[in-house]
Amino acid sequence: TVEDKKGTMCALPGPGGQGKRKEIYKYEAPWTVYSMNWSIRPDKRFRLALGSFVEEYNNKVQIVSLDEETSEFTSKSTFDHPYPTTKIMWIPDAKGGYPDLLATSGDYLRVWRVSENESRLECLLNNNKNSDFCAPLTSFDWNEVDPNLLGTSSIDTTCTIWGLETGQVLGRVNVVSGHVKTQLIAHDKEVYDIAFSRAGGGRDMFASVGADGSVRMFDLRHLEHSTIIYEDAQHHPLLRLCWNKQDPNYLATMAMDAMEVIILDVRVPCTPVARLNNHRACVNGIAWAPHSSCHICTAADDHQALIWDIQSMPRAIEDPILAYTAAGEINQIQWSSTQPDWIAICYNNCLEILRV
Repeated sequence: TVEDKKGTMCALPGPGGQGKRKEIYKYEAPWTVYSMNWSIRPDKRFRLALGSFVEEYNNKVQIVSLDEETSEFTSKSTFDHPYPTTKIMWIPDAKGGYPDLLATSGDYLRVWRVSENESRLECLLNNNKNSDFCAPLTSFDWNEVDPNLLGTSSIDTTCTIWGLETGQVLGRVNVVSGHVKTQLIAHDKEVYDIAFSRAGGGRDMFASVGADGSVRMFDLRHLEHSTIIYEDAQHHPLLRLCWNKQDPNYLATMAMDAMEVIILDVRVPCTPVARLNNHRACVNGIAWAPHSSCHICTAADDHQALIWDIQSMPRAIEDPILAYTAAGEINQIQWSSTQPDWIAICYNNCLEILRV
């Protein structure tokens, strides 16, 4: 149940149907769900992509959609994927001007074209052309300002910025291809996450985190140097980073096996402005509100998704304003950018979307 910290239930209306609308919708996948992402296109409101976590070569990606009349999730298409996807993202195309594309990271970066009942591979982006060895990709990000830019992070200590071409029309089909714009050694050890910042026009700045315990910031226009924004005091690996969607000065990160999320201000390097530490088991996911600079959601192995109001920073933030307890350890959380009152979580083989 969704409840605020005083323990009262929030009666929240949901989509579709008459009478009292539901505020939680659930989908059960045929496998453990690991990666998940909301579609951004305005004509596909309640569409999400899910990636399986099966400890073998053959894995799956599934496109699911909520039928607002029946209030049920249905699977629209499923396709094979080698190894589990470390991340899934739909093209950040709020106007619907690009082809309907989905990207996945794993052994390589792949871009898929999604149509009503099938999905097909458009291109496989591989940066080690002369080697049989591939360094797996831990994560990637798709630039919101310029959807022809993607950045990947790898265990080989590098980040790669890719240029995507979706323009050439052959016959009646847009051919999608990609090329390496730049590759840089980002960290001293494995890189675990990468994210573009909205600062400075939103196209050129990005940050990464990794096994060396640092958050580093880069500018595509000046790649000869980087800025260390934060270093973990114990040099614990940092697994995720997430930029505030409204105020590009703030980002959140978390260390491996940590029960807290750290909020950083790039104007005050190396000193956290807040620590969100109500979770009772390790944190797995962070999602900033798309429409508010002071709200962030965190999810953890304690089965809880917590929404925090951080506007009192730099005063300590004691308690979340909303808490949801799931039926399992939450390993993934995503806040819908086009429908800001919906958050999606994954646990075990389940996807749930929650109205907040």
